[in-house]
Amino acid sequence: MAWSQVAYHYDGSFAGFLCCVFEAYLHKEAPACFLGPEDGRFSLWPERAVDTDPAHASRVYQSLDRKLGVQGRRLVTYGFLTCLPEKELVLWEFLRLGYERGPGVVRDLTDERVNTLTKAVQHLTGEAHQLKGFTRFSQQEGMLIGEIEPKNRVLPLLRPHFCTRYSGESFVLYDRTHREALFYHPYQWGIVPLAEFHLNGPEQEELDYRRLWRRFYNTIAIEGRYNPKCRMTHMPKRYWNTMTEFQMGKESLP
Repeated sequence: MAWSQVAYHYDGSFAGFLCCVFEAYLHKEAPACFLGPEDGRFSLWPERAVDTDPAHASRVYQSLDRKLGVQGRRLVTYGFLTCLPEKELVLWEFLRLGYERGPGVVRDLTDERVNTLTKAVQHLTGEAHQLKGFTRFSQQEGMLIGEIEPKNRVLPLLRPHFCTRYSGESFVLYDRTHREALFYHPYQWGIVPLAEFHLNGPEQEELDYRRLWRRFYNTIAIEGRYNPKCRMTHMPKRYWNTMTEFQMGKESLP
């Protein structure tokens, strides 16, 4: 019997998505689309709201290791953090395939469903790796403050790196794109939604350090080897907006 198509309304969280998967298998429904709380689209399919139930989410999450293995679970959990269009549908198709074929499905890159998800996760992890080096922090209001503008939701991947690197400090790392922030106080952390993020202007000491950093950056440059294309290859221009060395005259930025 063919599964009926429905449009699921859910809260936009990973746990909420797992609950949609639970409901789909329970009621033999094939999700035609997933609508989050800020999604203004109208669907032509019957719509159903799915509440986030921790017990249901836990059952589906535990099934990922059993059915898909460690690599499959990683693709699903990381896949939800990507900027892939209609990522929930891609994840749903991958899950159905994985539940049928088992852990070996992750190696079948000839299947478009697997290949699409794998490439999206590679883009996520690559961006997180770059931001470990391109993120800049400033001393403001008694703590370290940083801002980033990533395409993917990279904060969960950046958290272990920065919480270890600055384990004795208090810091905030704000994601402007997804309006969420990583807060850290020694040995305590949290990633929370944050619609707005405003700071008072930096103090004079911080401004002086920024000028010193920019002077150092410009001084070590070798004029005869100036190659802007090469620089943009190793340091993509889309990251410059939040990097101190490129903020000439923009003293309010980190």
